[in-house]
Amino acid sequence: MKLFGKHGNKKDNSDLKNDYEFVEVEKGSSEDSTENTEVEQQYTCKGCGKTFSLSDIKKNMYVCPECGKHDKISARRRISGLADPGTFRKLKTDIPFRNPLDYPDYAEKINGLKAKTGLDEGTLAGVCEIEGYKTVVAVMASEFLMGSMGIAVGETITKAFEVAEKMELPIIIFTASGGARMQEGILSLMQMAKTSAAVQRFSENGGLYVSVLTHPTTGGVSASFATLADITIAEPGALIGFAGPRVIEQTIGQKLPAGFQRAEYLEEHGFVDGIVVRTEMRDQLAQILRLHEKRRKSWLR
Repeated sequence: MKLFGKHGNKKDNSDLKNDYEFVEVEKGSSEDSTENTEVEQQYTCKGCGKTFSLSDIKKNMYVCPECGKHDKISARRRISGLADPGTFRKLKTDIPFRNPLDYPDYAEKINGLKAKTGLDEGTLAGVCEIEGYKTVVAVMASEFLMGSMGIAVGETITKAFEVAEKMELPIIIFTASGGARMQEGILSLMQMAKTSAAVQRFSENGGLYVSVLTHPTTGGVSASFATLADITIAEPGALIGFAGPRVIEQTIGQKLPAGFQRAEYLEEHGFVDGIVVRTEMRDQLAQILRLHEKRRKSWLR
């Protein structure tokens, strides 16, 4: 397998210098800017109802130390907790805004979210190192229209695969999405085929793709690139599926099994390879990269 190496490889990537740019990942994130002084001092878990110091919860990656419930986390904060310090470089996208349906107030909403989150769109993608192992990483931002997949998101994911292939690197994608973006109509649905084709090309060239399914991963994202990985892992309690449980029950007129579409149920039925808590995610991903590096070296002997 040709794609995996510690601290990158010796391949000349000078032709890719315009594909990405260095950016500094801020320690804060969009959720920090919306908190007032009182809220900053404490955090109440939505699972067990217990209250903790907000600073402690932040250090624990928004995972409750009592019940283990995983709260939502911004794309920037996830990158900060995953990448080796100072190694993340954001992919350039420069994707023009489109409003194919002339959806009312759509442009204003997108511009507002850009200002609030500091993101260009619903996915933050780039190149980084995880415990010294270089990889392409893309994180879908639930804080940006629920990570819905429109033209820009589909293009960003596709470009991430293309850069990973050119740089001969593995790719890790964290999914969190409500599905296709209704404001872009059929063009949003076309991103399912586009991203799936990108996965296929990457796979045919021997690339390693790791998908991390977080809460929620639904709709067109779950029906395309999110579930086409070589290794699929999930965070505890994540809702994963195409349509929501309520819609399915109303459609079939039956009650669904307990825990249906949750990560634990899907692991039990072989849909995901394993469940990893967020505080251990960095170590587990580094281990996956390390194992594939050892395998690559064994083939070169």
